[in-house]
Parts: sequence; structure tokens; C-alpha cells
Amino acid sequence: MTRGSGAGAAGGAGQPERLVSSKRMFEGRLVQVHVDTVALPDGRLATREVVDHKPAVVIIPFDDEGNVVLVRQYRHAVGKALLEAPAGGIEPEEDPDACAQRELQEETGFHAGELRKLGSFWTAPGVFTEYMHAYLARRLRRSKLEADPDEVIAVERVPVSRLEGLVRDGAIQDAKTIAALYMALHVK
Repeated sequence: MTRGSGAGAAGGAGQPERLVSSKRMFEGRLVQVHVDTVALPDGRLATREVVDHKPAVVIIPFDDEGNVVLVRQYRHAVGKALLEAPAGGIEPEEDPDACAQRELQEETGFHAGELRKLGSFWTAPGVFTEYMHAYLARRLRRSKLEADPDEVIAVERVPVSRLEGLVRDGAIQDAKTIAALYMALHVK
């Protein structure tokens, strides 16, 4: 999918906006921010603040004991530790499948004997360009890769039977994890 693509809808709601101008406001290691002026389908001008972020993967790893292997890490932006599925950014020229295996090994210490793509989704399309590829991982075996130096991660195994309750009770609040869990738990 590309930015600006979408299905047509009644009243022009699905029609693309035309870029009039763009101003780069910030360029960081992980994200770039720009403010765009766009022309709406009816000709009016509007401002869009956009955060560019590379594509990423999220993995739902099932172990042989009926658990999902999750990670807990402190997230500075929200000021607390979150229970999440392993995930990470796709490097330039890296295949999403290879990235999923790499991130799984870096964050959990496991390699998947079976890796199945579940689908993909935009993480926050109102402002973010990040496109997330979701995977189901099974037949896990120990295979640790060196973790990113700026991450402190604790691995937690959660029984599948507890997942919906943890989401409902707010113990799992990360959107990519909730979306990928939904996809993994309803796979055919």
C-alpha cells in the first residue's frame, strides 16, 4: 500500500488529497516529522502533520506449552512498562519475514521453526506512516541474537487462556499487540 491510496467512498471521503507543499520540521534517528498543506477534493486547503516511520513487524510467538511469549519493557513516551508482543523496525532492503525472525531472536531468544504472516495494518494512520506486518510464530527453539543496546527487555510467558482478560483489564495496552493477538487468535 502507498500513502494516499484508499477505497472510494460516497461524498468524496475516500478520495485522495493533493499535496500542495511540505515542510520538514524534524529529522531524528527513528522518525521524521513534516507539516503538509493539502488540497481537499473540494479544493479547500488543510494542514496535515505527518510522522514518517519505517515499516515494522510484530510477532505473536506460541510455545509448545500453550503460552504466548511476550516482552515487558519500559516505554518512556507513556512513562511505564508495557507488556507487548516482540516487534521492531524493518531495516532498508530487509525482507519482513527475515526481520520477524531477527526481532524474535533479539527480543525473546527464540527462533521460529514455523513463521506465518497474518496480515498487515497501519499503526496510526491519522499521523503515522508506519505499516506493520503481523506474524504468528510456532515451533520455537532457543536461538539468541544480541539485543539492541538501548533496550532492556524481560520475557514473559502468558497462557493463551489469559490473553483476552489481560487486554480487557488493561494489563495489555499496546495497540500493535492487541491487533496482532486478535489476528493470531482468530487464524484458521
